[in-house]
Amino acid sequence: MQNKYLAMTPPMGWNSWNTFTWNINEDLVCGAADALCASGLKDKGYEYVVIDDCWSLKQRDENGRLVPDPEKFPHGMKAVADYVHSKGLKFGMYSCCGTHTCAGYPGSFEHEFVDAETFASWGVDYLKYDNCYKPKHMDGEVLYKRMSLALRNCGRDIVLSACNWGNEDVHSWIRSSGAQLFRSTGDIQDNWESVKNLFLSQLDKTAFSGPYCHNDIDMLIVGMHGSSNNEFIGNIGSCSDLEYRSHFALWAVMGSPLMIGCDVRNMTDVTLETLGNEDLIRINQDIECRAPYCIRQWNNPENVMALVKPLSDGSLAICFVNFGDKKSEMSLQFWDMGISYAENIGLSFYNCYTKQDEGKFAERYVAQVEPHDTMVFIAKPVKLKEWQTIKPAAPAAHRSTMTTSPFTASSSTAARRTFCAYSALRIISSARKRKSKSASAITAKAACARCSADSIP
Repeated sequence: MQNKYLAMTPPMGWNSWNTFTWNINEDLVCGAADALCASGLKDKGYEYVVIDDCWSLKQRDENGRLVPDPEKFPHGMKAVADYVHSKGLKFGMYSCCGTHTCAGYPGSFEHEFVDAETFASWGVDYLKYDNCYKPKHMDGEVLYKRMSLALRNCGRDIVLSACNWGNEDVHSWIRSSGAQLFRSTGDIQDNWESVKNLFLSQLDKTAFSGPYCHNDIDMLIVGMHGSSNNEFIGNIGSCSDLEYRSHFALWAVMGSPLMIGCDVRNMTDVTLETLGNEDLIRINQDIECRAPYCIRQWNNPENVMALVKPLSDGSLAICFVNFGDKKSEMSLQFWDMGISYAENIGLSFYNCYTKQDEGKFAERYVAQVEPHDTMVFIAKPVKLKEWQTIKPAAPAAHRSTMTTSPFTASSSTAARRTFCAYSALRIISSARKRKSKSASAITAKAACARCSADSIP
């Protein structure tokens, strides 16, 4: 019987493909398992060690079963799985829904049940299931249903990672197929443009991801530094460490599985710090697995935005990202997050990079975000102090409860009108308490008149 908690939250681990592609063997896999333990990443939640393509012989045996390459895996696949399990980790492998894998090895087409039984006998816990060489007359949905059913009847709990690259509107049917993950994009490359494009391609599909079925934006490139032996992935140039940090933050907030793609046996301290950020992992692994919503910066909507992810404890994960090449200001209005200043509610900000409390804020939070950088916070709704008494000498109606205007000359008319409306209501309330109808009428009119001004001083 299948474990009801199988892949409830996004799986975390390591996959061999991004760095090593076809150049895999027993020593590499066992070494990766050792490194996850020694580095402390296992304790942070990284539990799967996954072999990708190119692990088998080019032909099945006389019984129609897959055969591990004896040169690459001289002790057999069960021995490798046993070693991984001895470290307290889980073991993953690779196959394909077509006649062949992407590298030309035998696929699982019309061998789904026998392959599922084989994987179970070896002690496999995770199957990455690719989409190459699929017969043209076959619907991908049917083929993924086949393997899902086979795995659910193989006698072992095995996570199904459906890697169909976002084809055939996979997000609309994959949950009903029984898969726990679904690749929603093409292959990632070790450069910032690839990170940006993959992320943006999924902004309109976030609602399809949730517990037990997670949108996989592809494996992480954090810490690779151009080390892939595959030209397409990237062996010349790479992301900077800052861009890697942003990449990790975006995948974490989006709820994507966190599968490390670098050589975990040779990580820098910076790479380890990025991959081991406990606050970002907490956000990624939040038990409700809610997708974030996006708030774009009105004056630069293509490049500057905030992701807001509701967490199960009532707090909000907030990620500012600047995809552009210039430093940019990000002004996050709490009204857009459902927080009304009229209820005397603000947000307390905790910085997930500095591990410091930023303080309490009312109505908005303004940040300066460097090019290709992110800022990630966990924000908790809090009660603010009592309203300040309106001072008779206030220079302008809309400044009665704050010393400076929250808007600039470039602020949107709608935003200014909203604020002025709040000001008018508060002024009226205060005037009524002083039994001054004339003051109420005059100051409210003055506040509303501000909305039509070309700028707010």
